Amino acid sequence: MLFVHAARPPGSAVELESLRRNFLNPPDDSRILMRWWWFGPAVTKLELARELGKMKEGGIGGVEVQPVYPVELDDPARGFRNFPYLSDEFIDDLRFAAGEARRLGLRMDVTLGSGWPFGGSHIPITQAGGALRILIIPVPVGTHSVAVPSIRAGEELIAGFLAPGEPKNFSASEAQQVFEIRDGRLRIPVESAVPHVVMFFISSRTGMMVKRPAIGAEGFVLDHFDRGAIENHLHAVGNRLIEAFGDAPPYSVFSDSLEVYGSDWTGDLLQQFGRRRGYDLTPYLPVLVQDIGPKTADIRHDWGRTLTELINERYLTPVREWAAQHKTLFRSQTYGIPAVTLSSNALVDLPEGEGAQWRSFSPARWASSANHLLGRNVTSAETWTWLHSPAFRATPLDMKVEADLFFLQGVNQLIGHGWPYSPKEAGEPGWAFYAAAALNDHNPWWPVMGEVTRYLQRVSFVLRQGKPVNDVAVLLPTDDAWAQFTPGKASVSESMPRLLGPDVIPQILDAGFNFDFIDAETIAKSGIPYPALILPGVERLPLATYRQIEAYAHNGGTVIATRNPPSRAPGLQEAQTDTSLEREISQELFHTSAGKGLFVPDEKQLGKTLTHSFRPDFTTSPHAPEIGFVHRKLPFADLYFLANTSNHPISTNATFRASESYPESWDASSGNASQIRANSTIELNLQPYESRVIVFAPGNSLAVAQSKTTRSVSGSARQILNLGTGWKVSFPGLGRTVHMDRLHSWTDEEETRFYSGDAVYEKNFDVSPKILNPSVHVYLDFGPGTVVERPPKGHPRMRAWLESPVREAAQVFVNDQPAGSIWKPPYELEISGALRPGNNDLKIIVENLATNTLAGHSLRDYRLLNSRYGERFVPQDMENLQPLPSGLVGPLRLVIQDAP
Repeated sequence: MLFVHAARPPGSAVELESLRRNFLNPPDDSRILMRWWWFGPAVTKLELARELGKMKEGGIGGVEVQPVYPVELDDPARGFRNFPYLSDEFIDDLRFAAGEARRLGLRMDVTLGSGWPFGGSHIPITQAGGALRILIIPVPVGTHSVAVPSIRAGEELIAGFLAPGEPKNFSASEAQQVFEIRDGRLRIPVESAVPHVVMFFISSRTGMMVKRPAIGAEGFVLDHFDRGAIENHLHAVGNRLIEAFGDAPPYSVFSDSLEVYGSDWTGDLLQQFGRRRGYDLTPYLPVLVQDIGPKTADIRHDWGRTLTELINERYLTPVREWAAQHKTLFRSQTYGIPAVTLSSNALVDLPEGEGAQWRSFSPARWASSANHLLGRNVTSAETWTWLHSPAFRATPLDMKVEADLFFLQGVNQLIGHGWPYSPKEAGEPGWAFYAAAALNDHNPWWPVMGEVTRYLQRVSFVLRQGKPVNDVAVLLPTDDAWAQFTPGKASVSESMPRLLGPDVIPQILDAGFNFDFIDAETIAKSGIPYPALILPGVERLPLATYRQIEAYAHNGGTVIATRNPPSRAPGLQEAQTDTSLEREISQELFHTSAGKGLFVPDEKQLGKTLTHSFRPDFTTSPHAPEIGFVHRKLPFADLYFLANTSNHPISTNATFRASESYPESWDASSGNASQIRANSTIELNLQPYESRVIVFAPGNSLAVAQSKTTRSVSGSARQILNLGTGWKVSFPGLGRTVHMDRLHSWTDEEETRFYSGDAVYEKNFDVSPKILNPSVHVYLDFGPGTVVERPPKGHPRMRAWLESPVREAAQVFVNDQPAGSIWKPPYELEISGALRPGNNDLKIIVENLATNTLAGHSLRDYRLLNSRYGERFVPQDMENLQPLPSGLVGPLRLVIQDAP
């Protein structure tokens, strides 16, 4: 970077220069972390130390220890010994790993259990995940009694109801509670000439067991609505784990996503419901089964609200209190089942998300929104969960592509999913988690991991600076979600994609704005700290919240209702007293000439409404919806992170709201910065999946580079030499050297078809002295890559839809000088400074994927393992593996481009 003097306030100049230096060499706390799977657990201290050292070497900043299922039987001859979870041996290994992590300056978190969700052998059936069991028994004409269902340990019969009809077609609205039970039979009070059914409601258990548990961690998933179950778990598991850390506790204890399927009840729910809602739920239980009219949604709402209050009070609160008592933090993926809400994130220290869906609802934006509302500057996300399955198929480009989608959602701390512990005795490529990317040093492309993580570290760092600039708050219809709960389907977050619909989020983004989610509870506590609030088809709102929204509109805030304005107060009692007042507010806001609100019945017009009300933050011409952005505001600068999320290059003119200052372009891969010549717009030329940081600050301290962001030389430069022929290729892992007349995949040859590792490509070429001058830039151009057609919408796996001309990573040396690496577009390197007149030596070390080795082997046989421990996992997508193209597949050429 070249610097010149400029007229700028001295303080801001110093701050900006400090920011540039930190961007080039960001602090360690912005490094990615890795979920570290300990299989068995069967670990050794020697291998633990080795793997932590490799993580440090690869730019990884820490680990989250997650003990899971065994993958090998005990075999002393091969060095495999499974120690039970929480055994003395396991705790000793955990203690060693914690000490080694501290020595290396790595952060260490620990999962507060094994597998997921929390539970284990210490959880009796009476504390297992709760569920409402409903049995519908036919009562033929003339029947006087029916047998009461078998009630087992952990269950309690709540009530029985008699209703006319048959099991698949009955009338719950006519149900009458029946009470008389004698000798194990429920008496039918009156004889009827038509068939009936009896509905039995039983406080029961989901029966869900801990998924993927380590040896000794098997057992029931606990009841998240039962504080006694939580305290039992913290005592049995939490206190034991914390022993391993002594006076240096883990950075955080972790709770994975809540996936207690079917959890919708607990033993004292009826008592809690009556105390909180002011009426008895028992006579209304049939409403949970069948819609009986207007009261149905109100009663279901009250049930859902009660469930949320219980998990907040009895699970999230005590776990956080326990963590604080042990001087650590509670990191939690607070979404899923049971019924937590956006506001539930206020009860954890470190809300975390997942999901790369940046243009639709995702738990990642759920978490970042909560953190923005709570004033917390760091949002973590579980990343690469299903990246390019099967294990070892993911490439460095795949990692970048998915990470950028998380960055666009406000995430700035990546938790990699993950790093499988794997000793040398396991062979190559070693052990892998059943359904995730395997991102350890058993990948042949590991030599570029440091560059990948450095890129991720720089972006994570820059997205922690200042405050988020999100103009729009989208009100999550939490009360509507509660109102639509049914037995077995009681999740707020999982209701959101349907309730929000397909258009609201794309309309906001395409109009040039960014947004956060907000909910009624947050508004009640903290107001609406955004210029605009969108009510996306919200039907129910607490009256007090709606009055706050009304006041916000009268004080200058923009309120936009789509589809239909709110029309009903939530809850059985509130609906009767407050609904008419809610409708009056909607009428005044949205249907009078003096109304301060905006009503948009067609959500496809939402973007136009926003742009008529506000100046967009970021727009492109021609329109490029594939480019996402994040805007951070500092006292002395505005930062924009831009990412091309598509597999094709994009050239467009970009307009930024913060364009009054001088723009600079920062490259997160290299750390370099340069000023951009710009007027009201900036010409953007982004390669497939390329990202940039654009910085606007007063004054001008950087030498002007080019007038636009970088463009690939492919197609705009002159070829001076074809380098696609005449290579010597060595395979160190095979002790084999071949002459390759024409560049092609090494899998074309039988001897190297199943080879995973590196290959060394070498050749010589001559360069004329005429091109070795400062006015000419010389590049190695590997080609543009090959676009892969995207599958239909809804494809379950994340990947880059682009195949590289370098399969999959390479390090380039010119005349024995390192010239750089290739692992992402643009697939080119400038080598001007390394060339000499006449003969030059070119060496390219290329690494492929471990998939080829796997394709050459038979699948692992887990028959005996499953016989011993039960089938705890099934490896995903491992059938019919084929070797993948590897090495330099061409074309490769030397090109020149005149300096601008």
